[in-house]
Amino acid sequence: MLMNTYPPPAVTFVRGEGSRLWDTEGHSYLDFVGGVAVCSLGHAHPAVAEAVSRQARTLLHVSNLYGTTVGAEVAATLDRLIGGGIGGGIGGGIGGGRVFFANSGAEANECAIKLARKWAGAGRYAVISAERSFHGRTLATLHATGQFQRHPPFQPLPEGFRHVPYGSLDALAAAVAAPDVAAVLLETIQGEGGVWPAPPGYLEGARRLCDEVGVLLMVDEVQTGLGRTGRWFGFEHHGVRPDVVTVAKALGNGVPIGACWARAEVADAFVPGDHATTLGGQPLATSAARAVLRTMEEEDVPGRAAGAGERLVAGLSKLAGVVEVRGRGLLLGVELPPDRPAADVAAAALSCGLLVNPVQPTTLRLLPSLLVTDDEVDEAVSILEDVL
Repeated sequence: MLMNTYPPPAVTFVRGEGSRLWDTEGHSYLDFVGGVAVCSLGHAHPAVAEAVSRQARTLLHVSNLYGTTVGAEVAATLDRLIGGGIGGGIGGGIGGGRVFFANSGAEANECAIKLARKWAGAGRYAVISAERSFHGRTLATLHATGQFQRHPPFQPLPEGFRHVPYGSLDALAAAVAAPDVAAVLLETIQGEGGVWPAPPGYLEGARRLCDEVGVLLMVDEVQTGLGRTGRWFGFEHHGVRPDVVTVAKALGNGVPIGACWARAEVADAFVPGDHATTLGGQPLATSAARAVLRTMEEEDVPGRAAGAGERLVAGLSKLAGVVEVRGRGLLLGVELPPDRPAADVAAAALSCGLLVNPVQPTTLRLLPSLLVTDDEVDEAVSILEDVL
């Protein structure tokens, strides 16, 4: 009945709680995929469940032709958290920016791309992104994605996207020198590409180059944002001030929502009619996001992710058959030997009750809940040790 866009599922889940899932046969699993970095607070978190239930009984949707109360609060919180990461107080509001709500990370990046083109003006439309990057599966964000094997079936893709090797400032400098460039779009850690953190000095250099030629630095924090790397946002590890930041995944803890934040003077390029969405920022999604953000701040999820990540790295690094552990916080990539396909290891782990993600041929990606316990970390390491 469903389109053939995913392989047949190896297991079907019916219930979740915290870091645990249960399948149709009643078997329990430890979830270190987290809906691909979505279930940041784990499954069925009571604060999110209550917020969604309460909002569903109150008001589900009126469209963005009218105002609702929750979205403005979530936008202000995001502005404060993002602005705080770049020093705050840079004009326009609490954190110096404005927010557009979407339904996904791809839509948030679509907003960023359109905003960059509108801000830059006629004749400046090109977006520079990195090889191995991932920015979404719409036609524009697919072309921004630097995984070229994904492109041929969908040609012709929208023009105006160019790619440079991730980490090469020389290549980036040559690319941004072109007169038609509007923006640079980068991840702070390439999650889908194999969990590759930005090399030291790379994002700082990208910021300098963008300033020199007058283009926007846009940071895709769809996977890295909201505490996962041990800071609220990945760019904070590098001390840079982005012009545009996109988030999604963790923001709704499973309820679809994304957001594009931009500095006020950049956001001002949009006027009514330039961009829109029917469902983006509707009350159910923003009520979930409000509960998520409140809980994240109460629980200090960046601090928890940093601590749990250190424990997880220490455990994984000791395992026979692990070549390297990459990443920050609770976004980790486990590199395996060439003769150990990650898909095989992930399948074996699943049969032992652990979900991990084979994101590249020899790379496992681990994305547990940001509230994962020490015991759950140790259990995951123990299972992988047995499997390997």
